[in-house]
Amino acid sequence: MNKDKRQKIFEKLREQNPNPKTELKYTSPFELLISVILSAQATDVGVNKATRKLYPVANTPKEIYVLGVDGLKEYIKTIGLFNSKASNVIKTCKILVEEHNSIVPETREALEALPGVGRKTANVVLNTAFGQPTMAVDTHIFRVSNRTGIAKGKNVVEVEKRLVKFIPEEFMMDAHHWLILHGRYTCVARTPRCGSCIIEDLCEFKKKVGN
Repeated sequence: MNKDKRQKIFEKLREQNPNPKTELKYTSPFELLISVILSAQATDVGVNKATRKLYPVANTPKEIYVLGVDGLKEYIKTIGLFNSKASNVIKTCKILVEEHNSIVPETREALEALPGVGRKTANVVLNTAFGQPTMAVDTHIFRVSNRTGIAKGKNVVEVEKRLVKFIPEEFMMDAHHWLILHGRYTCVARTPRCGSCIIEDLCEFKKKVGN
């Protein structure tokens, strides 16, 4: 895909949704961090349902740490992998309290040192909470990037690096949200909704499959 096509794709995505936001509900960088940790292999809707009850009770590293693993499980037991997530969240809260003065760090290295925080989670927090031009690649963005031709790659890191390289700078801050929402609601996994897609004329998918 050439530079001109990418420019037009993101212009259309911006026109459709000028101020894209994550669908996770949060009011602080810490709440976002915890929600993203909980969202692994779970839906944003499911996470929001759990945190809607959790955050009014505990929404700081110290408060959640005090709940303990078993106490936290009562709030997140409807979320997949809640046992391991509860353990990671409590460990993360302990580190935040003891090493970061209960403040979420703003560097990738420090974020990835937290239990349950990988590259994707760190990128989401850096971009959404701290306004850094990072690109978190999940299954939706991986699929959209490869299917459309925006940035092809064999794994998420390859796709991430190519997106950062190819996406025009003016779109980088919001590109993560545009692509994930596009993958979640239009460019879905099994049967992409090409007929209702605003970038259908620029996408290289149909050309590839010969439709």
